[in-house]
Amino acid sequence: MASSRQVDGVTVLDLSGRIVLGEGCEVLQEALADFVRQRRTKILLNLAAVSYVDSSGLGTIVSGYTYLRDRQGHLKLLNLPKKVRDLLQIAKLLTLFEVFDDENTAVQSFR
Repeated sequence: MASSRQVDGVTVLDLSGRIVLGEGCEVLQEALADFVRQRRTKILLNLAAVSYVDSSGLGTIVSGYTYLRDRQGHLKLLNLPKKVRDLLQIAKLLTLFEVFDDENTAVQSFR
């Protein structure tokens, strides 16, 4: 499940549930592609309500990062649950992303 909102020119994508092979990954991919088509390239993924991410979900997040970067955009992460943070760390991907625990600080980082 995903819903988006605008905060000071930044698109915050609030995700919930599971980001896994299939529907969860497709929802995220489609949302990011829609944002790029709308020229909304400052994206903050809020993962506070995400309960689980599998390897496909992790791949989708990384490919979203690359997709936006290649289009002069930015993808940053907000409110990583411990399991997701641990997964990113084990996969040695935590250093790839800017990660925030505070939405206001995250939004300000896009300036």
